[in-house]
Amino acid sequence: MSSLAIEGYASLFNLEDLSGDIVLPGAFADGLAGGRTAGRNVPMLYQHEPTEPVGRWQIIRQDRKGLWVEGEILDASEQSRSVQALVRRGALNGLSIGFRTRSSRPRPSRGRFLEAIELWEVSIVTFPMLPQARLSLAASHRRAA
Repeated sequence: MSSLAIEGYASLFNLEDLSGDIVLPGAFADGLAGGRTAGRNVPMLYQHEPTEPVGRWQIIRQDRKGLWVEGEILDASEQSRSVQALVRRGALNGLSIGFRTRSSRPRPSRGRFLEAIELWEVSIVTFPMLPQARLSLAASHRRAA
């Protein structure tokens, strides 16, 4: 069984998404410290579809820029093999988070400032809510491609 290593920012701090929400620095801290989102237990989904994970996240960490993820798309199903092929060819490169808001406050214009987030999943998507949330092939796969 082969896999495809990917990495990227699933969320970036201080940027407005298409719904007007802005994730603030530190928003993932409590959830990541709690162990559930230490990486291995956060599903890697395709288009937020919970019935068929396409891989696994090995590293999920918050840094000064946002929520960084590293993982592998497996070839365990027809769907995951399709996702691998699309990512390899650059036709699919969006990332999106599924979460529960723990703490927020309204923004003056629209949307919210998200202060604390409980991360549920990170999906590979066609259209990310935060357009800058993108994945790329991990360094080892970029050299081999």
